[in-house]
Amino acid sequence: MGSRESLTISKPFAPLGFLFSAALREPQAEFLAKSQRKERRKTQRDSMNQSLKLVFALALTLILFGTAPAQARRPIMPADILRIASLSEAEVSPDGEWVAYTVSSTDGNQTVSTLWLVRPGERFFRIPTTGRPPEQRRNPESPITPGRPLLPSGWNAANPRWSPDGKSIAFVSTHEERHGIWVTDLAGRAPRFVASVRETNFFITYAGESFAWSPDSKMIAFVSASDEPDQDFIGNSSKSDDPRVVDRIQYKSRTSLADRLRTHLWIVNAEKTDNEPRQLTSGPYYDHALSFSPRGDEIAFLSNHEADPDANNNSDIFAVNLQGQTRQVTQTVGCEYEPAWSPDGKWIAYTATKRDVTTIDSIAEDAHVWITSVSGDNRRELTANLDRRARSLRWRSDSQAVYFSANDRGQSLVYETELDQGKVQALFGSVNQIGSRTTFPELRGSLDSGAPIIVDQHIQASSFSVSNQMGDGEFASSQNRLRFQQSTVAAIISDPVHPAELWIGRGNILRRVTTHNDAFRRSVTLVEPEELRFKTSDGAEIQGWLMKPLGWREDRKYAMILSIHGGPHGMYGYAFNPTFQVYAAQGYAVLYFNPRGSNGYGQKFSDGTLSEWGGGDYRDLMAGVDEALRRYSWIDRDRLGVTGGSYGGFMTNWIVTQTPRFKAAVSVASVSNLVSFYSTSLYQDLIHAEFGGFPWDNYDLLWQWSPLRYVKQALTPTLFIHGEQDNDVHITQAEEMYMALRRRGVETVLVRYPREGHGLREPKHRVDALERTLVWFDKFLK
Repeated sequence: MGSRESLTISKPFAPLGFLFSAALREPQAEFLAKSQRKERRKTQRDSMNQSLKLVFALALTLILFGTAPAQARRPIMPADILRIASLSEAEVSPDGEWVAYTVSSTDGNQTVSTLWLVRPGERFFRIPTTGRPPEQRRNPESPITPGRPLLPSGWNAANPRWSPDGKSIAFVSTHEERHGIWVTDLAGRAPRFVASVRETNFFITYAGESFAWSPDSKMIAFVSASDEPDQDFIGNSSKSDDPRVVDRIQYKSRTSLADRLRTHLWIVNAEKTDNEPRQLTSGPYYDHALSFSPRGDEIAFLSNHEADPDANNNSDIFAVNLQGQTRQVTQTVGCEYEPAWSPDGKWIAYTATKRDVTTIDSIAEDAHVWITSVSGDNRRELTANLDRRARSLRWRSDSQAVYFSANDRGQSLVYETELDQGKVQALFGSVNQIGSRTTFPELRGSLDSGAPIIVDQHIQASSFSVSNQMGDGEFASSQNRLRFQQSTVAAIISDPVHPAELWIGRGNILRRVTTHNDAFRRSVTLVEPEELRFKTSDGAEIQGWLMKPLGWREDRKYAMILSIHGGPHGMYGYAFNPTFQVYAAQGYAVLYFNPRGSNGYGQKFSDGTLSEWGGGDYRDLMAGVDEALRRYSWIDRDRLGVTGGSYGGFMTNWIVTQTPRFKAAVSVASVSNLVSFYSTSLYQDLIHAEFGGFPWDNYDLLWQWSPLRYVKQALTPTLFIHGEQDNDVHITQAEEMYMALRRRGVETVLVRYPREGHGLREPKHRVDALERTLVWFDKFLK
């Protein structure tokens, strides 16, 4: 109370006491001085108490509202990429009250996945009148229950799926040496084991749903692998691995040799523990992607029943009843994917392609949304007019519309298409259908907002689900009031400066309900990209983005890195990209485009790479670099770098053999020789689909578009990064290019990552590759 520290707190009162006491005289002054000293000590005590109360009140405010003083931000470093939580599998409960989702994070040198649960609150969708912007609104009537882990500590799990009655959540986990399907409830009771699941390492493209509840919540149908009499391995009857006898086309998995298992449908009683599942399908097939009929009598699934499925990728829809009797629903030359039974039981929705030659890898053809009668005799395409590739189907609860996701000019959006009218519209995102920004201005906000906002900015929604029940909602402003009845939508949303978080809402009014990456965002300085569009010489419009270096100044020159996406039918866009942020933090401008061949711009654009990898796409990229140099004089044209992974690695190899303008290159998981790629890759049919034939029929065409053919022209120092177990693009592709450059005296290094496939998974490898990339660029560009 009387310490020097306490006097410091009451400093404003000290001068008054000092001047008053100094003016007094003896003897009266002595008495008054004693009284004054008592009064001063009391004043000091009262002052200190008041100050402590203020400190306590401030602390309480910080605890309740989390408004801590601004934290000093710093540039993002390579190791920071491991701090970012990855959210996925947003699964809203049937009544729309809860959302279960998956959070993947780094723990040591492994990635762990946990299940979380969040509840938006009863009055979440009633937004009262207010004139304040979303960031300033406080709505005490719409509380959000903070998210919490669904499972006890130590559980690693994924694929949460609600039972139709909303009382239970099934999920897949390996726990206490048992791998399979477990079930828990909202009360967080100890999960109980329902059924063992045996996995195959065989690559199944568009694997779809691996299990589904029966409509009465009493059974679970699931996909599990089993041994089958296999004619493909007849020459290896002992099934020994020494020697390894190969006599089928698809003998590789993504990181090893494929096993001999086949996947089939099983069913199990979900109300009991450790009961014996019953197998429903059999044969030399890979049955997958199931959907339970709302009547509970059949299960739809995908399977390829061609004479030689390895040679002809053609999945059709089948249905099996609970007695194991199977019937074929579709029989087309194209591929069907993701069957989903309508709630009224009349239709099966699915996505599909129509071309007779396709691939299990990056396909040029856009899949569209279709519906078929359950008998298969009445099929109808719903999204032909959208001209975008569709994925991830969900029915509206009234069976009159289907939700799906699609890429559109850098965005990944959730769309709704109606069965009768054929109308297709996006639910949220920066599109014309969302409406004017002057409507309900108080609901305009950024992804930082914790209040409900109209989400009409450029975003990527990587996962979504909708509730079975449609609920009433209302929002109002000084000029407008709107009542609506819609399903609750849960979506994982990100943008270039906001890592993914969970959002919940109805229509285009959503609210962020998680904060998994807030601490990361508060600790680092991030750069927002600028959109860049231009017309090519043939009239095509190309979209791209430029990120300025962190701390950019107009009077300085900066090196620039061109990054190229994979595919070739991938798409860059508005998702958060930590690698690009690290480049920018280290002083580089970052340029990235969607050249022809990218999806999200229509079928004609996606077909732009057919029969000419390195043709129009290369010209688009070089025109994009020229456009950036023209617009931004601060980019140093003598310090350009280029990098890309997978097809982006192919294009990196192609670029260094076509032009010397880039002074450094980093080629990741790259293709260099299309002829040898055909016989070493898991994806032989990619060559069929992209180049229209076999190497022995069009050798000259494949060699024409192989970077290795032009390696004599390469001068750019190149770093190669590759996983040693990559069967998507075998490491020999990097070895061929590396050896050619090395022999020719071009500075080059090959970095091989043990245990890794196509794309690095181990956290230490991810950081190491990024650090090596920066060191390589720094060496030649700074």
